[in-house]
Amino acid sequence: MTTTSTGAVASEQNKNPLTQVDASIRHARFSDRLATGALYAISGSFVLLLIAMLSYIMYNGIEAYSGTIFSFTDEGIGNQFFNTIYLVVISLLVSVPLGIATGVYMSEYAAPGRTTDLLQMALETLSSLPSVVVGLFGYLAFVVYVGTQWNLFSGALAVSILSIPLITTTTYNALQALPKGYREGSLALAATPWETIVHVLLPACVQPIITGIMLAAGRGFGEAAALLYTAGMSTDINWNVWNLASPVCPLNPFRPGETLSLAVWASRTEGTTANAGDVAAAASAVLICLVLFFSIMSRWLGRAISRKIEGE
Repeated sequence: MTTTSTGAVASEQNKNPLTQVDASIRHARFSDRLATGALYAISGSFVLLLIAMLSYIMYNGIEAYSGTIFSFTDEGIGNQFFNTIYLVVISLLVSVPLGIATGVYMSEYAAPGRTTDLLQMALETLSSLPSVVVGLFGYLAFVVYVGTQWNLFSGALAVSILSIPLITTTTYNALQALPKGYREGSLALAATPWETIVHVLLPACVQPIITGIMLAAGRGFGEAAALLYTAGMSTDINWNVWNLASPVCPLNPFRPGETLSLAVWASRTEGTTANAGDVAAAASAVLICLVLFFSIMSRWLGRAISRKIEGE
């Protein structure tokens, strides 16, 4: 009789819904901890890989330092550094207005339908194009058909093709994320749609737009394949000549200009000088510092402008 009673109690406990719920909770917690640990391990491995890569590049760059490596001569990378900054600035002057204008049009003017779908498909296609294809297109469109030689302006236009989709998408997503009260409140105060865009919507999402612009600049810094066919692999600058019509003027955008990324590629593949390895190492370290600097500046500038607009 006692054995039967004990079996019945155990059977009742197994059928108890609370016991089953507790078991399910423990199983869910174990699965959550396991998944969290796996994600932390994957994230940590990527962070360690990034730290190892940056440490290797910076160590080689510091080791390659010499008195002439950063000079504006044939033995240094000063001219390539200037060409990189100058080319990115020109590309941003082209891509930023077009990208922001396209994002505003898609968000505020284009009605949902075929036009918007076509624009989004075109942006996705442009953003997924290999840079070497963009370089070949730029070579045909901006060099061969125009009848000119390799030049910085053609390289900037090629980089702009890669930058416009990023800036457009960032602007469109930022505008779409704003609450409807921004638009409705401005229009209720008798502001026109254009005044609403310029004085309310764009200032409200200036931080993500600046972040997108800086990301586009970072891609321009590291671009090599698109510039190989457009900007050229030579640099002939005379820092004593400031006539824009001169082919050796530093500010002439229609002269050939080798950038830091092209200098790295050329030094590692076809470098014949004694310091070719040092040039590649130093140029790689400078590129890393440039991208890091622009990333920090984008965050600082975006926050500063947002605080000023918000009156903080």
